[in-house]
Amino acid sequence: MSDLFADKDVKSQDYSAADIEVLEGLEPVRKRPGMYIGGTDDKALHHLVHEILDNSMDEAVAGYASRIEIHIHADSSVTVSDNGRGIPIDPHPKYPGKSALEVILTTLHSGGKFGGKAYQTSGGLHGVGISVVNALSDEMWVEVARDKKLYKQSFSRGKATTKLEDMGAVHNRRGTTVHFHADPEIFGDNAKLKPALLYKTARSKAYLYKGVEIRWSCDEDLLGEESPIPQEDVFHFPNGILDFLTQEMEGKPLVVDTPFSGSVELPDEQGKVDYAIAWPDRDINFLHSYCNTVPTPLGGTHVSGLRSALHKGIKTYSEYADIKKASIVTGDDILNGAAVILSVFIKDPQFQGQTKERLVSSNVSKYVDQAIKDRFDHWLTSDPNTSNVLISSFILRAEERLKKREEKTTSRKSATRKLRLPGKLADCSRTNSEGTEIFIVEGDSAGGSAKQARNRETQAILPLRGKILNVVSASKDKIKANQEIQDLIQALGCGAGKDFNPSDLRYERIILMTDADVDGAHIAALLITFFYTQMRELIELGHVYLSQPPLYRLSGGGKTEYAHDDAHKTELMETVFKGKKVEVARFKGLGEMPAKQLKETTMSPDSRTLLRITVPQAQVTAATLSDSPQAEAMDGMEEMVQKERKVDVDTLVDQLMGKSAEARFNFIQSNAEFVSDIDI
Repeated sequence: MSDLFADKDVKSQDYSAADIEVLEGLEPVRKRPGMYIGGTDDKALHHLVHEILDNSMDEAVAGYASRIEIHIHADSSVTVSDNGRGIPIDPHPKYPGKSALEVILTTLHSGGKFGGKAYQTSGGLHGVGISVVNALSDEMWVEVARDKKLYKQSFSRGKATTKLEDMGAVHNRRGTTVHFHADPEIFGDNAKLKPALLYKTARSKAYLYKGVEIRWSCDEDLLGEESPIPQEDVFHFPNGILDFLTQEMEGKPLVVDTPFSGSVELPDEQGKVDYAIAWPDRDINFLHSYCNTVPTPLGGTHVSGLRSALHKGIKTYSEYADIKKASIVTGDDILNGAAVILSVFIKDPQFQGQTKERLVSSNVSKYVDQAIKDRFDHWLTSDPNTSNVLISSFILRAEERLKKREEKTTSRKSATRKLRLPGKLADCSRTNSEGTEIFIVEGDSAGGSAKQARNRETQAILPLRGKILNVVSASKDKIKANQEIQDLIQALGCGAGKDFNPSDLRYERIILMTDADVDGAHIAALLITFFYTQMRELIELGHVYLSQPPLYRLSGGGKTEYAHDDAHKTELMETVFKGKKVEVARFKGLGEMPAKQLKETTMSPDSRTLLRITVPQAQVTAATLSDSPQAEAMDGMEEMVQKERKVDVDTLVDQLMGKSAEARFNFIQSNAEFVSDIDI
């Protein structure tokens, strides 16, 4: 066999030991912050505060701290203090010349939470929390009050900038105080903390552990005149999560008046489970889950255990009470209509990722199931009349679920039979909506290519003629008379405006597939405007997507790559095709793209990229760009966001797409500074 490399000029010096980069200390954190805090956006910025607050909460849960204070300064720096034991300041045995404090602040995977002696349960088991905050801060100092003495040390960008200083004697004080300011080199010069989000976080920590008092304060310059967030507040909930549930359900009708709540110590000192559940008479449901006071918005094994326990309890009681219809009830029927707060405190929790959004400890599901099942059985049998009413509501919910499933299975078939479908529509062959999608494409040429590239069973194609009508500035009569819009409405089958019914939608996904240029973006904007104003719920339910077709094809050295924009093209030229002769072809439009390439890059579920259109993203834009004094508040309290979201997004859409050219001009003038890339 011939040498595969015999005809190639391979130079050993092209790749040598000198090319191997070794990152020391906290350099990896600054190099790749996304690996540790999930990114460098607003969510990641606030995650830094959570890490410090979690450390103080760990002291409280361990029984050493009873008070935590958090203050947000005008420059978006934060100070968090507690009256716990204080971080150790004595020399570390493995690092001569360094105190334990300096080791913890400057070394990854260091802390007192690995061995299980200092903390029985903890939210910061990765040992990267406070060191990561140090790495991503341009200014940080820590004060420790221990043994009637005060110590202080300063840090910046992962390194100690001063030695540990003995500040002298101190009385009536103990614990740790941490002050930090996020580094603008990482998060940008405009990065600012949102008091509303941190206020909500601090409040949630207080009700998760009823033995702690959290004192909140915020510089008044960060609060608008109409902000619902107070400058100072104190959180203390004697009954823990039950107090919070009671406040949330106050004044709201409930299926049963008595919530199911309690606290259970797990066997073998494995931790404990706190739970509080109510069943509102309306669709006012939520599920807040936590592990060691850390929010787990994606749920996890503790939520699975709760779902299993409730389902088993309902099944057992129904068999005992001879309620045969309850056999159709599932765990989701029980939880989906409930207001739930679930908090577990366990040893050595395993989270999915450093941001800890999902608990994945396999044994927790069994612990929670066993802890709650017996108590739920007792709660149900203690008041049969109340339990029968509750189970009847579950049966109604299950019947509605089954009815919707049946309607979804038959809706496409019945809609196809009854509707006069547009002549240009190339429909798919599947008889139900599950797994189907309709591509709304720009022009007959692109429609022809898409029809050749599609999967005929699941993918339908509807070509539109150029730019559709701007429905915001058009009259109702003009909208009804527009053939392209009427074709679109008929193809989807769910009506529009007052006649809109999302359950009649004939496809699971609606994909807007336009050219990767300015005209394509304009058409996409018009289509999104149409869906927002005429079929808004389709966006809220996650049915509407935007395809991401490539703008360039690059070929060279036997390789072919696709670039979505000029920046991506430049990146490929400097990496994949560096030093090679490259042929660059710019697609004039989807109609110019061969069907095989269109399928590979834009239509095949295995290789394409889709962007889901969401109303919350429009809300963030409205809150960021609006001059309204409510802008800051909209990013905060969840209830206010729900109430104000539609109004503010409607205003934004009307400004950008409405009849008033002056409103658009003013908007552009006011927000031109936020634009970084302009495609003219």
